[in-house]
Parts: sequence; C-alpha cells; structure tokens
Amino acid sequence: MTPSRLTPSNGTWQAPGLLAAGALALLLVTAPQARAETEVYELPEVALPGSLVEPDSLKAKVEAGELPPVAERLPETPLVVEATEGRSYGRYGGDLRMLVGRPKDSRLLSVYGYARLVGFDQDFELKPDILRQVEVEDGRIFTLHLRPGMRWSDGEPFTAEDFRYWWEDVANNESLSPTGVPRAMMVDEKPATFEVIDEHTLRYSWEAPNPFFLPALAQAAPLFIFRPAHYLKQFHERYGEADFIAHQADKYAVRGWAPLHNRLDDLYRFNNPDLPVLQPWHLTQEDMGQERIVAVRNPYFHRVDAEGRQLPYIDSFTLVVTSASLIPAKTASGETDLQSRGVNFSDYTFIKGNEQKAGYSLRLWDTVRASEMAIYPNLNANDPVWRELNRDVRFRRALSLATPREELNQVVYFGLGSPGNQSVLPGSRLYKEEYRQAWAHYDPEQAKALLDEIGLSERGSQGIRRLPDGRPLEIVVETAGENPQESDVLQLVADGWRDVGVKLFIKPTSREVLRNRIFAGDTVMALWYGLENGIPSSDLPPSEFVPIQQHSFQWPKWGQHYETKGRSGAAVDVEAAERLMALYDDWLRAETREERRAAWQEILEINAEQVFTLGLVAKVPQPIVVSNRLKNVPEKAIYNWDPGAQFGVYRPDSFYFEK
Repeated sequence: MTPSRLTPSNGTWQAPGLLAAGALALLLVTAPQARAETEVYELPEVALPGSLVEPDSLKAKVEAGELPPVAERLPETPLVVEATEGRSYGRYGGDLRMLVGRPKDSRLLSVYGYARLVGFDQDFELKPDILRQVEVEDGRIFTLHLRPGMRWSDGEPFTAEDFRYWWEDVANNESLSPTGVPRAMMVDEKPATFEVIDEHTLRYSWEAPNPFFLPALAQAAPLFIFRPAHYLKQFHERYGEADFIAHQADKYAVRGWAPLHNRLDDLYRFNNPDLPVLQPWHLTQEDMGQERIVAVRNPYFHRVDAEGRQLPYIDSFTLVVTSASLIPAKTASGETDLQSRGVNFSDYTFIKGNEQKAGYSLRLWDTVRASEMAIYPNLNANDPVWRELNRDVRFRRALSLATPREELNQVVYFGLGSPGNQSVLPGSRLYKEEYRQAWAHYDPEQAKALLDEIGLSERGSQGIRRLPDGRPLEIVVETAGENPQESDVLQLVADGWRDVGVKLFIKPTSREVLRNRIFAGDTVMALWYGLENGIPSSDLPPSEFVPIQQHSFQWPKWGQHYETKGRSGAAVDVEAAERLMALYDDWLRAETREERRAAWQEILEINAEQVFTLGLVAKVPQPIVVSNRLKNVPEKAIYNWDPGAQFGVYRPDSFYFEK
C-alpha cells in the first residue's frame, strides 16, 4: 500500500484526487528571480471516503462514550494509503506474534511501527508521514507543518508545544541532556535556531546547510524532536510539583527528577506503558514483563486506507520473549506469525522443511550490506613496507582480481548471493553496475601482471612472492572469530591468492581485540562485515565511503583524525582520499538534492577505481517466516536496518490476517 501522489499538469502541481499507486512526489519550487531554492516534501490533501469504518475492537468503547467516533479521532488531513500491486485492503482483527530474545526488544514496536515525521518509502526516498509538509530552503531552513487535529495515543493534541518542550526543556536542559543537543541539530558547532510559527507550524534554521537533519528523523532509531509534553511536564522540575516528583522518584528507585524524567521518557525503547505515542500500537499494562510484551491498536493513529478503514488492521502486536537459541526451533513449530530476528541463512533448510506442517511460508529477502563480508587492507598500517604496498592501487586491484567471488558464492551461499566489490546495490538510485564490477572479475593472469609491475616478481622456493625487503608476501588476515563462515570464505580467497603467488594466513581473535589492533595500525588486513548501507539515497551522508570514521577499517587513523578534529590519528595524505574529503565537504555544503547527488556519484566512482576494500558477495538472503494467514507481507523485498527499519518501510500497520 502506498500514499497517493501528486502529478504535474501544465507546469503546476495539483492533487487530482485518489490516483494510481506510486511514490509521493518531491516538489521543487523555485521562485522567479529568487536566489533561495525551496524543496517541498508534500502530500496531497486527498478527500476521505464518504464513510469511515470503525475498528471492531473499538466499537464497544465508542458506543459507551468512552472513546470518540473514528471521524473525530483522525487528523483533519490523515495520511490516506492505497493498495498497490500485490497488496490489498484488509480486514480488522487478530494478534501478531513475534519471537524476541530479550525484554529490551520492546523497541521493535517503535522500529516496526515506523511512524516518523518523515520516513523512507519502499524506494528508500524520504517522504512526509506524521508531518503534512516540509519546506527546505537552501538546505538550511526547515519549516515543518503538522497535521491539524492529530492526537497522541491518549487522545491529547499533538502540537508545536510538543516540539518546543523537547527543544527548550529536554535537549537544552543540562540535567536531562548533559552532552548537549544531538549532533544532527548542530552545524559548524552551532545549534539550530528554533521558532514556533503557530500551533501547527515550526521552523529550524542553521547558518549553513544541514543534510543530516531529515535523514535522522527517518532512521530505525530516529531522532525524536518532540515529546508528549502534557505527560512529561509533571516529572519536570520546571513544571511539576516537588512532592509528587519526589514520590515518583522513590517509586522508580531513582535519585532526583532528571533520572526519573529520563526513565519515563523513551519513545524509542518503548518500555513505559503510560507514555503516549504516535505509533500504530501502544503498550498495555497487562503482560508487560519478562515473557510477553503486548501492544494494542492506537485509536488515534493518523493513517487510513482509501476505503475508510483507520489503520492498523491488526488489533494487537505481541512480542514473546524466549531464549535466542530457541527461536529457530520455535519458528519451525509455528509459534510465530512473522519472524526474521534470530533466524539466519544457516537455518534455511531446517525451517523450510516444516513449512506445510506448521502453516507458514519461508521467503528470502535481499540484504543490502555492500558485501556480506569484506577484506579491509589497512592503509594506516604501522609496518612501512605493508603500508606502502596497501596504498598502491595496483596491489589492491591485483588481490581483487585474484579473488574467486563466483566460486565463493556457489560454495558458501549456494549461488544465492551477488558477487562483486563494495558499492551501492540495485535498490539505490545511485547504483551503477560498473561500480560493483570494477576489478571484481576473476582474472589471475591480469593479477600476476599487476604484481609484477609493482616489482613483486621475485619468488621464494614455494612460489610465494617476496616483499621489497625480502620477506615472503604472506598476508595475515585477522577476523573477529564470530561467524563460522569466516574460515570458509577466507580459505577460498587463500586458494585464489596462492595461485598468483600471495599466501594468506587466517588469524581469529575477538571483536574487541580486532578493533583495537586495527585502530592502532597493528593489522595488515582484516575480514569484517561489509558496509552497512548498500542502498543509500543522495540525501544520506556518504560516511562509509570517505575517511571520516575510525571504525572504517581501511583507513582508521584518517577517520580518527577527522573525528577528533586533528587531536589524534593521522591526516589524510593520499591524493584519492584527499579528493574524497573534498567531495564530502561538497556534500555537506550542498543546497539541493542535485548537488548532493553529484558529490555522491564521484565518491562512488573513486571508490570503484581505487578498490579501497575488497567486497566479496552481497545480497545474501535473509529468511523471513510468514504465517499463511498473514497478508500484505511482500514476497520479495529488501531487509535492512537503516534505511528500512527491517519491516518498517513495508508498513506493518497495513498487514492483516485472512479470516
């Protein structure tokens, strides 16, 4: 299901009513002869159907006068959602069961509910959701328009006061936020200027563009820039009664008003049944314990389908807490309606075998790491010989050409993955096939020629090449020892490298030891997970492709230098990496999406040609178990944390149970 979209007509934009399925349009409006350029993220004001449908589970409360009718619970302009190909309008009822490994997984109710001020659609583009409209001027002035009449789950109005309270009384309160306002609210070390225009309009402004702001609002664990002020004020020293606050602090065994406020204020962790929310479901007091976490429908949720049914379709969402090791077995016995967490590709055969008996289907969704696992040459290695060699693009290209990715995909992943180097994947509009395939084909003869060209032609008695200082070209690839597939992957890589005169040794260690050795420059190469987000849009920062993070294992000291503003680490001193830093600055300063896209594309081109990391196989499937009764869950989709919130972008509020 998808929101209705705007269509262009004679050079203007108009909302013709309910249209065919498609993504929301991003409107670019430029005033004639004006220097300021404004991007408008907007939904059409679609007329609701003639009659609205009251959820069955709420009818008794409405008839008893305990709850207003649905027409009075919705905003003036709710988000109207249409059915798309492969999805249908649903029916009310049922309880969605999901297995989790720990009580703190209550956060998944916020992640999968995925009600955001702006959120990603299924094409991973930013679109309004809770907000009616967003205007962005010069990339630095953000005007947010709320939906008049929208309410929290307890029925209280959702207004600009909820944003003011967070900004003035939480984010800028030293007792509640001792580290200051969140990083996404800072540009050049200066916080936003915040204005309340009216009850339903507010504005955040910076002196320079802030490309991090909107994406931060759309994350799986988002930046919540609002709070239910009417609820939380009673626990704040500025508004609450001292005796009441002291009594509540004793009740929750905390010292003072600030830890009490923080304990009860967590829209992400979703662990306070009394905290009003904007998600499709809200917690109940019942079964809020170690074994079951139950959430029931939010009667004031802002989305409706095009036939007049307020979403969600499903009445309740129950997280069943169990041992993580038991999740595959319980899944195979049919004790869940929707499951991905705790189920790995290695469980596929076992779970597939129980499909008919347990009444579910097993689907394989694409993952979107740029590579399931990747090899990271350390360009900041302490050993000067290895550092110089790792920085030689011919060496990195040679090792890439000597890596048998197709064989690795067949042997380890049963041919279900996508071999290639690390770059963005087809789900991104930035994707180009040549980026992933640059220097990724298996060509040992070309690899040998490149190694000879470097001057590594001298070999020992066993055919292993020698380093310039006479040592054998033996590469120790260090791992965290966490994944049983690590040794299988590296053994196949070792066979390919051995054929071109390079010997590979595997050195398992622990995650903490591995990270510390990489950061210190003590490793030559490491095997680690691939880049987290293989489907970025131009609105998202290219952080994983430029040397700005210490935990980018190909250039940890450069990243540390950037993160610490030069206090530690090492300055970038390779021309290609210097160009990446300049392009990152271009992206930061960009005022339009076109400018951000241009910076992204050159960053990807440089990464493809320079082969800073050796990607192996991407899109290794994630098993998704779906009850045969549960409808509107995609057969094929992308499974990702950020962006995507795993199931979140597919709107579980529109899933329903067949009768």
